[in-house]
Amino acid sequence: MTATIFGLPTPIALIFAVLGIAMLGYVAARKRAMARAGGDARNLHSLPNFYGMTAAMFAAVPALGVMVIWLLAQPTVVQNAVLPLIPASEISSTGTQSLILSDVRRVADGLDIALTQGALTPAEIGAMADDPSSLRATLGNVGVALGSEVQPYVLAAAQQSRAISAQGRLWMVVVVLVLAVLGAGIAVRAADPAFRARNVVERGIMVLLIAAASLAILTTVGIVFSMLFESINFFRLHDWKDFFLGSTWAPNFRGDSDLSILPLLWGTLYISIIALLVAVPIGLFAAIYLSEYANSKVRSLAKPLLEILAGIPTIVYGLFALLTVGPALVRIFGRGEDGILGVEWMSGATSVLTAGLVMGIMLIPFVSSLSDDIINAVPQSLRDGSFGLGATHSETVRQVILPAALPGIVGAILLAASRAIGETMIVVLGAGAIARISANPLEAMTTITTRIVSQLTGDTDFASPETLVAFALGLTLFVLTLGLNVVALYIVRKYREQYE
Repeated sequence: MTATIFGLPTPIALIFAVLGIAMLGYVAARKRAMARAGGDARNLHSLPNFYGMTAAMFAAVPALGVMVIWLLAQPTVVQNAVLPLIPASEISSTGTQSLILSDVRRVADGLDIALTQGALTPAEIGAMADDPSSLRATLGNVGVALGSEVQPYVLAAAQQSRAISAQGRLWMVVVVLVLAVLGAGIAVRAADPAFRARNVVERGIMVLLIAAASLAILTTVGIVFSMLFESINFFRLHDWKDFFLGSTWAPNFRGDSDLSILPLLWGTLYISIIALLVAVPIGLFAAIYLSEYANSKVRSLAKPLLEILAGIPTIVYGLFALLTVGPALVRIFGRGEDGILGVEWMSGATSVLTAGLVMGIMLIPFVSSLSDDIINAVPQSLRDGSFGLGATHSETVRQVILPAALPGIVGAILLAASRAIGETMIVVLGAGAIARISANPLEAMTTITTRIVSQLTGDTDFASPETLVAFALGLTLFVLTLGLNVVALYIVRKYREQYE
């Protein structure tokens, strides 16, 4: 990474500069507080470190906060500034506009790289305004690939983008450094024995904790609204009745598409149910054995082996489904008289059963590890009380430990269900890509996540219903998982009240 952009410090370098100012403020504020107290910390309202932390907080937090907001807002400002340079005749749709702006960004980045490496000079870039056709080859020499020749308006927009970005970076550096120095100076000046530095630091940390806690909520809200607005655009172009009540999924980017979610929803739930039927019993029984019956040697060996399954990439599971599990099922169900069962129910290696079995294997460590931790968290006093009343070990597990751990076990199953519903790679390689409604687990089907990837792959026009349907699918998937959470919460509260 280069040290500068447009001759200015990079964001990373600027962060280190702000942290350096914060450290200097820390040392200066601490020394000033001790000096004003006559060298005796007992004359201070707070410990000396609190005065230093106040200065570091005043220097770093406002400056870095402004820097983050600036970096997030500047691309939008630059885009709005270069849009008037693009002829209206070249923008036929929102998708075309996004492609042109993408070219502008690539050309602007390529010009920066070319200038940094000395492949171009500012004078040469200016001379290309009348004949930008040679720019494509020049940028290709520095590793920036363009799909077509650079149009004059694209080059003009890229130069304007570079100029505005450079000016914005300059002002950002100035504002951030001024805020850091100003904040540190205010805190150092306030470092007095009567200054309640500890209260200020604690309130500042409380604000940071609240902001961190709010980040998850704000992220969820942002995700929902981003999908909601695009889903509204989709339903303006496509009938909602066909989406929710139709029975055919047949997208056609030339028009006349059938975009019903029911075949995709059926495949998603069918594969997830099979996966849970595999993962939940095996994972739960493994957790009960490891936590209640296994000795320390067996537990120390078996638990890490189970958890290794959680670290295997899903693409590896997909290849396992395609190359091992699928052909094995074909030998059993799909070779007619030459097969093991003498039937021909399965025509290919991809099927709901293939994906469900492999996905269930992938989910075993999620259910097992979480359930094991939850069962071990049950107080030993409950076990001792059950044994004292004459219950056997199995009766204690069944009637005492499992009811006590039930809320956590439901949470583990919910996590596994959410993972199954959102899985993509195993479905792509193991279940196929056919959208259908069928009860036969030996047929190929597809899921919502797979179709989302398919609809957003390639150069797509975000003004067409065939692309916008991905957001409607995502929103439906979000509502589905939210409903699972609500049902699980109801079950947890109900059984917890009965047990208490």
